[in-house]
Amino acid sequence: MSLRNRLTDYFGIEHPIVLAPMAQASGGRLAAAVTHAGGLGLLGGGYGDADWVQREFDAAGDARVGCGFITWSLTRAPEALAVALNRQPAAIMLSFGDPEAFAGDIRDAGVPLICQVQTLEQAHAALRAGANVIVAQGAEAGGHGMSGCSTLTFVPAVVDLVAGHSPETFVLAAGGIADGRGVAAALALGADGVLIGTRFWACSEALVSPSAHQRAIRASGEDTVRTRVYDLVRQLDWPAQYDERALRNTFLQSWHGDESHLLANLPEAIDAFQAGLAAADFDIAHILIGEAVGLIHDVLPAGAIVAQMVHDATRILNRGS
Repeated sequence: MSLRNRLTDYFGIEHPIVLAPMAQASGGRLAAAVTHAGGLGLLGGGYGDADWVQREFDAAGDARVGCGFITWSLTRAPEALAVALNRQPAAIMLSFGDPEAFAGDIRDAGVPLICQVQTLEQAHAALRAGANVIVAQGAEAGGHGMSGCSTLTFVPAVVDLVAGHSPETFVLAAGGIADGRGVAAALALGADGVLIGTRFWACSEALVSPSAHQRAIRASGEDTVRTRVYDLVRQLDWPAQYDERALRNTFLQSWHGDESHLLANLPEAIDAFQAGLAAADFDIAHILIGEAVGLIHDVLPAGAIVAQMVHDATRILNRGS
C-alpha cells in the first residue's frame, strides 16, 4: 500500500510520513529505518553538537536522511549545520526560533527547508524565509512546544494560510499522531503529510533506554504535562514562550508549579537530577513524550510502525469508495 501525493513526489518517498528530529532519540539507525520503510527520516541534531551529527549521519549509512536543529541554539553552534549540509541531506528542519539566519545557507546548498511552527505568526515568518515545508505543531506534541492550539484546529488554519500565500509550500501535521487514524485525520484536515515523534520514540531503533520505553508504554496521555522543570535542572535557557511536554514522575511532581522554590534550591535539584539520569531512574530522569503515548502499547521496529500506519490510513481514507 502507498499514500503517494505531491509531498511524496517532491521528496521521492513512498509515504507522507516524516520522522520528527527528536534530540538524542532520532539517531542514524532510526532515521535510516524510517527512510527504508518509505518515509523520510530526520536526525535529531538538537542543540547543535557537530560530532553527534557527523556520527549519526555515518550510522544512517546510505539511507537518504535529513537533520533537524533547535534554531535558537544553532546560532551558538553553526558548525553543526555546516556538517549536516556537507552530507547532502534530504532536508534541514528548523524549530523554535527565526529561521531567517540560516535559510540562505540551506537554500544555497540546494536543500529543502522545513520549518516547525506553533502560531500563525511563526507560519508567516517561515514563509518569508522560503520554507518548502511547514510543520504545524499542536499542543499535544511531546518535547518542546507551546501551550496553544490543538492539532485538530491548528493544522487547517495553517493549511488555509499557506494556500492563500504560497500554495506550493507543503504542510505537515504534528502532535498527537501515533497511528493510521491520526495519519488519515491529518490528510483529511488538508495536510500533505505527518511528522511523527512519540510513536517513533517508542521503537526499537530509537536512542532510548529500554526502561524508559517500558515506563512510557504503561502511561496514558493524561500522565503527561507541559512544564519547564527539566529545562531548569538541565540549565537550558529556552525562550520563555516554550515549555516541554514530559511524563509525570516523582521528581517532576515535586517541582512542577513551584518553579520559584525549584530555583531557590537549584543546586540540590540538579544534583538529584544528574544522579537519576546516570542511574536511568525515571522516577527522576526525564521522558519527553506527547499525549499520543496513551495510544502506544508496544515497542516495535520503525518499519512495522510505518507499514501499519499506511495500511490503516489507506483503509480509512478509502472507506467511502
